[in-house]
Amino acid sequence: MLYLAAVEGGYRDLVVLRGIDLEVRAGEIVALIGANGAGKTTLAKTIAGLLPVRRGAIHFAGEAVERLPPSARIRRGMAHAPEGRQIVAGLTVADNLRLSAHVLRRRRGSAWVNGRIGAVCDLFPPLRERLDDAAGNLSGGQQQMLAIARALMTEPKLLVLDEPSLGLAPTLVLEIFRLISRLREAGIAILLSEQNAQMTLRIADRAYVIEMGRITLHGSGRDLLGRADVAERYLGVGAASASTDHDAAGDRHARMVRGLAAILEDD
Repeated sequence: MLYLAAVEGGYRDLVVLRGIDLEVRAGEIVALIGANGAGKTTLAKTIAGLLPVRRGAIHFAGEAVERLPPSARIRRGMAHAPEGRQIVAGLTVADNLRLSAHVLRRRRGSAWVNGRIGAVCDLFPPLRERLDDAAGNLSGGQQQMLAIARALMTEPKLLVLDEPSLGLAPTLVLEIFRLISRLREAGIAILLSEQNAQMTLRIADRAYVIEMGRITLHGSGRDLLGRADVAERYLGVGAASASTDHDAAGDRHARMVRGLAAILEDD
């Protein structure tokens, strides 16, 4: 589905990505974990075509796409839900959804766009009730739903999600992760860039660890979840402070993880 070979990229004179090799196969969730500044967002933007590839290759569905603009990648079945949601606050929810499908609208028609709005609202029922409301008036969780729904408007084969749980309450995080799992069941390949490493690795088929713009580890989600070095650096286990506040936060996170496990078992 998606294959990166020795990709380098960044911003103007700043090189961020250094020799990235990565693969996302059809119908799987691949996690990308790393600290702030490791290069996760830069990589997501480079795959989406928002940043140029300086060296290396990106192949999608067997075709070289590293020189194609974002619109051409969308037409081929890529979609990107960026960090920070980036919805248009002054537009209605419905207009945000229509705007995200404009690349395909001329080819598919208005009836298709309206049908896609109905389809994504089936995944996100709260949005159906707010279609005529300004997107800026939605709650944080609903805005994140809208950000993912916009990406799904184009019926993607590959969905690149950048920090979808950022800033959300634990119950909403569970909803987002449950949805991600269901999108995989629907056959969508997902590259999930997340700081919430523990929950991400629990649902990921495979995972990559990125540090200072380089892939330093890769393997199954289960294998990386069980590695002591990954646990200490990214899961807050082993080297963490034993303070009361930390213990309480750890207990809350453990409950959230158990809730995710229960949800996935129910599915």
